[in-house]
Amino acid sequence: MNAYVLLIISILGEVFGSSLLKLTNGFKRIIPTLGVIIGYSIAFYSLSLTLTELPIGMVYAIWAGVGTALTSLVGVLVYKEIFNMKKLTGIFLIIAGVVLLNI
Repeated sequence: MNAYVLLIISILGEVFGSSLLKLTNGFKRIIPTLGVIIGYSIAFYSLSLTLTELPIGMVYAIWAGVGTALTSLVGVLVYKEIFNMKKLTGIFLIIAGVVLLNI
């Protein structure tokens, strides 16, 4: 499988797992907790496969940056968290950092 496809799968797994953390209630609720475990398992397995073909610095920058931005977006859309100029600026800076690391 293409390394970039695996990276996308890894990012989506991480966003899925991270997004469910809030619903676990401190890992007291079993279904969301299983979702977190599954999401992170997919994320780290796919990430490890990605690293067989791509450099770790580039991969981790993309994984962490895009994952953070998407998780913030889930917070706004699903959990109705406030989206303001500070959050928008932060997401922009994360994306800019990822781009700069990959130039």
